Amino acid sequence: MADWIEEGNKAPDFTLPTHDGSKLKLSSLRGAPVVLYFYPKDDTPGCTREACGFRDAKATFAKHKAVVLGVSPDSPASHEKFRAKYKLPFTLLADEGHKVAEKYGAWREKNMYGKKSMGIARSTFVIDAAGTVVKVFKAVKVDGHDEQVLGVLKTL
Repeated sequence: MADWIEEGNKAPDFTLPTHDGSKLKLSSLRGAPVVLYFYPKDDTPGCTREACGFRDAKATFAKHKAVVLGVSPDSPASHEKFRAKYKLPFTLLADEGHKVAEKYGAWREKNMYGKKSMGIARSTFVIDAAGTVVKVFKAVKVDGHDEQVLGVLKTL
């Protein structure tokens, strides 16, 4: 199990398929801040509330020229349905082999009702325009998280 990426480190680069089947390379977004958030599963209650929080704050994120990227192990087809159902205005990335989640430390052992398993730890990485991780949110609580992230973007 990888350690969390630390604040002040360069964000590990990656290329992943998007909801529409194209590919996105993180380093291609240099020049703009990136909000990279990892979530467990499309169209589940907590993940939907988190995504809709980012959706509803779209105009404020745009003021900071921030690019929001959601990452889960779901397939591009699942992401496409999730985006359409909730009118999500940002890119969802399919990390089906959870390699990127592992690089960032978001693939962790979870303990649910005494049963241990590996899965995504809901977490967010705010990356500045130069590609440096400026803030790591671990074990994110969904409600109000978009406001926490915006607070960080205001300092960039």
